[in-house]
Formats: sequence, C-alpha cells, structure tokens
Amino acid sequence: MKALIYGAGSVGLGIASCLLKGHSVVDIIARENTVTALRKKGLFRTGLFGDFHASPQSFSAHTSLTEIPPADYDYVLVCVKSFDSLTAATDLSNHKSLLGKNAKIVLFQNGWGNAEIFASFFDSRLIYSARVITGFHRPEPNHVLITVHADPIHIGSLFAALLPDIEPLCESISAGGIPCEKTDAVDKDLWAKMLYNCALNPLSGILDVPYGKLAENEFTRSIMNGIIEEIFAVIAAAGYRTHWQRPADFLEIFYKKLVPATASHKSSTLQDLLAKKKTEIEALNGAVITLAQKHRIKTPCNSTVYNILKFIETKNQ
Repeated sequence: MKALIYGAGSVGLGIASCLLKGHSVVDIIARENTVTALRKKGLFRTGLFGDFHASPQSFSAHTSLTEIPPADYDYVLVCVKSFDSLTAATDLSNHKSLLGKNAKIVLFQNGWGNAEIFASFFDSRLIYSARVITGFHRPEPNHVLITVHADPIHIGSLFAALLPDIEPLCESISAGGIPCEKTDAVDKDLWAKMLYNCALNPLSGILDVPYGKLAENEFTRSIMNGIIEEIFAVIAAAGYRTHWQRPADFLEIFYKKLVPATASHKSSTLQDLLAKKKTEIEALNGAVITLAQKHRIKTPCNSTVYNILKFIETKNQ
C-alpha cells in the first residue's frame, strides 16, 4: 500500500508512524524544518501505543508536490488544519497526475465543511473523512507524542463512497498501533466530534486549562451545556444526524466518559493561541454559527466563545 501524507503536523506524523510501522510505503509533504529533521533523524513516536522509530531511509519527505517523482498512491491523507483545506485541495488538484486515477483522499481534519471543499475539486466518490479522538503533541519537528486516546479512528464517506475501498488503510493504521475502523455513519461521528470539540476547545484555549477543569466547574459546565444544546438544534434544523436523540443523552456520555478519558488534555486551540497561530475556530463553532444563520437559529453560547477567541487571535497578530 502506498500513501501520501499531506501535512506533517502532530496528526500527520502520528498517522504516518502507524502506516510505517504497518509496512506501508509513505511519502510526506511538510514544512522545510520538518522535512530537514525527518531526513536527518527519521520519525519518532512515543507515548500511548508504545515507542517507534522510522529511519530516514524508510520513507521520503518533501516540501512540495513538485519534488515527488511520478507516483500512483492508493491513499492521500490530508492532515492540514481546516483553514488550509482550500489551499491543499487546490495544490493536490494541480498535481492530479501524481495521485493516480483511483487514489482515495482521506481527510484527517477537525471541524465541518472540509469534505465539501475537496468535493469541488475531486470526484466525491473518492473522498473520505476520518474521525479522530486521539491526542497528538509534537515536542520536536520529527517527534510525535500520543497523549490520550478515547476511541478508535473511524473512516467513512459523506458521499456514499465504497467502504471496502478504505479497508486496507484501516488495517495498516491498526497494525501500526492505533485502532482504526471503517464506518457507514461518519456523519454522525463527525457531528459527535463537533459536539465534543466545540464545547471544550474554545474554553480550554480562552481559559488556559485542560478539559477536566472545565467539567469540574459549574460555570464552565453551564457554558458547555449551552453550546451543546445549540448544536443539537442546528443539527436537527439542517437535516444532519448524530448518535444521540437529545442533548441530555450526549451530556451524560460527555461528562461520564469522554471528558474523564481526556481530562488532562489541553486543546489544540490553546496550543495554537500560545504559539500565536491561527486557530480552527471557523470550522468548529464558526461552522455551527454559519449553519444556524441559514436556518434562523440563535446561538448565543457558540457566538460568545467564537467572538472571544477571534478577539484573542486578533490581539496575537
């Protein structure tokens, strides 16, 4: 199996480590400093699921698609931030000859709306989405640390793409250490992750605390409850699905299982703010607000955390 990892942040390196350990052929597109480190020292993975090192000779790393010789990838794994989806889709579209006619594009991204962007460039039957609830941290450009893991990676299609076509990828990722499964309900999974991320990420970023602290406090619980209730209203109005019929059903799982499993984790939003980088708030609470406006639904809790986070982003620039 041959795979291209497009974007070697913490998630990209984490998935790449699994594929390499599972004996797949892997090429990586990354920033120059990451490529330099990977070519010199290889890829290191530590934390949950054990330590692993891939030597520089066991894969290739490039800063641009133009550097890659003709290839016929089975899978292209997009691991860039959601605000870079349009740039990534455009770049990959301009190099379709590299990808092969039947290469499957799998989006390992946060938020909602990424698949629609890629569907404007590629046959939607080749596009899959991955739901990841695993915590990755990158202490060095070529080192990924797996900090938490709440559930297997789920991969499926929002466009009725064939699920058997994704099985080899799921098997290779699982062989590399992180459980991965195909699903015919990835839309439900993505909205479940939206509920989780929209409630936790912005508040963790604004308040500089791990997830567990947010759940312990009655005031932050009240805000998160409001965010979740608003998202359920938007899901229903927009005709989407998730795994729970009522907000109360999700909240029980949220506080009893999901948050405890990731209580010590600090959100990627917080990590971005501390690094004075752009966050993915537009694809999280921002996407909820956009959908809500289309259906004339008020979202005061989502709008408040969105506006505060945008203020912090502006201040950091």
